[in-house]
Amino acid sequence: MTAISLFGCESTGARQNTLVRKIELMADLPAEKPRAGARNLLEALEHPSGWVDSVYNTLSLEERIAQLIIIEAFSNQGPKYEAEVLQVIEQHKIGGLIFFQGGPIRQARLTNRYQAASKVPLLISMDAETGIGMRLDSTVQYPFQMMLGAVEDNGLIYRMGAEIAVEFKRLGMHVNFAPVADINNNPDNPIISYRSFGEDRLAVTAKSLAFMRGMQENGIIATAKHFPGHGDTDIDSHHDLPVIPFSRQRLDSLELYPFKELIVNGVGGIMVAHMHIPDLDPTHNLPSTLSKPIVTDLLKEELGFKGLIFTDAMVMKGVTKFFPPGEAEARALMAGNDVLERLNSVPKAIQAIKEAIANGDILMEDIEKSCKKMLAAKQWVGLDNYKPIELENLYQDLNPPEADSTNRAIAEAALTLLKNEKKVLPVRQRKNLKIATVSFGAIRPTAFQREIKKYAATKDFVISRKANAKEVQKLQQQLRSYDLVLVALYGPSIRPSNNLGYSKHTTSLIHHLASSKKALITLFDNAYTLNQFEGIQKSRGLLLAYQPHFHAQEAAAKLIFGGLPVRGKLPVTVNDFFSYGDGISKDKPLLP
Repeated sequence: MTAISLFGCESTGARQNTLVRKIELMADLPAEKPRAGARNLLEALEHPSGWVDSVYNTLSLEERIAQLIIIEAFSNQGPKYEAEVLQVIEQHKIGGLIFFQGGPIRQARLTNRYQAASKVPLLISMDAETGIGMRLDSTVQYPFQMMLGAVEDNGLIYRMGAEIAVEFKRLGMHVNFAPVADINNNPDNPIISYRSFGEDRLAVTAKSLAFMRGMQENGIIATAKHFPGHGDTDIDSHHDLPVIPFSRQRLDSLELYPFKELIVNGVGGIMVAHMHIPDLDPTHNLPSTLSKPIVTDLLKEELGFKGLIFTDAMVMKGVTKFFPPGEAEARALMAGNDVLERLNSVPKAIQAIKEAIANGDILMEDIEKSCKKMLAAKQWVGLDNYKPIELENLYQDLNPPEADSTNRAIAEAALTLLKNEKKVLPVRQRKNLKIATVSFGAIRPTAFQREIKKYAATKDFVISRKANAKEVQKLQQQLRSYDLVLVALYGPSIRPSNNLGYSKHTTSLIHHLASSKKALITLFDNAYTLNQFEGIQKSRGLLLAYQPHFHAQEAAAKLIFGGLPVRGKLPVTVNDFFSYGDGISKDKPLLP
């Protein structure tokens, strides 16, 4: 790999050189050898083996079509639902599953049951941008990509990808629909937002590559999404068809840039989004998933992508608003996609595709090529020598100490210090210094408050995000006697939010605390939500922790009292006060 190709010839500053050096260093990390004997996944896809040909020759036309279909599966929906999934597998001989919510033991048992019923071993996938814990209970969840965007050491992202790969394999899975390679430069984006590494194309590219390599060099197929770039839209394609109005020149220089570099560096899969892009295909209301100029002409021929092309979920309104089940799937294959994900109706899709073949709209040679790519991918991940998942010690294996260490290292590296007036940080415990802590959006003292007690004696308060005027007035009165107030802001969920849902009374109190010059505020949520607090830029100290998971709360408390260096950089522009790349850096802990 030529690392410099990641960044283009026009950027030659010190920041680029740092990124290049880190990518080069990742090449020295250990990697598992591909399982099918090919040097890499793409070679396996381009040169199908005898096993692929022998399996293909046993399949009927309907079964060859069905190999191109992945249906959803849950492990928390009960016996009736499980029987329905089993029936689809047995009746239609589909190619794979995408698992969603449930538990690891239940999913493992179901996977073993479904695999036993399948004529050809199933390719098991998951939309796990933050690891298995994004979908399953009792498993590890790693940070969303915005937090990773604040981390300068891309080796940590490679390490996370490698650990996710180990956990995937332990649970009998083969494809992760990650990384998100979208460049999020629209603060109002309702669907990408904190799922993106940020707004800078070079950083997004380098971090996407690190994540991809961590997974793929350890035997899991990475799938970059959402081609050709979903970052600059204010419409969620789950609910409608976004329109991307930009010129080809703009798309080439920004949205397409990470995908081009991932293709050059061997990404195994790409997921195509449901978006209308008139400059690439002017056909009225045509989603990019159904566009031959976008999927075949651009992605396959111009950009030279040889890997598996997945559609985004075919149940999303971005495609179903204008194209009914069956027709949509046939058009997706006509456009050049290989694999159809999450269908409304498998029988309707197979029938419509057969009719398109009979009419000459889909060539049998294209079905053969996509089917053999799917089978070759199955061989590369080891399904030519399928073994059931071993249930013993599964919980322990999916919660390894290495994952905890990686999560802690990422949380510490991501902390971004945006304000530190008069060096309020680090906080030094002085005699008679009265410190209060306030957690907004909590019903009991939080991990952050408990961790702070390791460093100082404090009085703890909590208040609802939707507090009324009386509750706010009471707390404001209680805080008057304190010299320093350590404020923690939380959203409604463990995952980041686009809208924190604070009441006008609560936001008024935060404005008051920020203006008082005695508050140090930490946001445990999406960086863009800083915009929901007028005047927060006036705070004496402002720290961004990105998410509320334990490691972030632990790291924030440690940093505030001088136990950590501060290294994070803001991966997006939030407003006129907080821009991309902001962050006060100290290479050493704030206190020796």
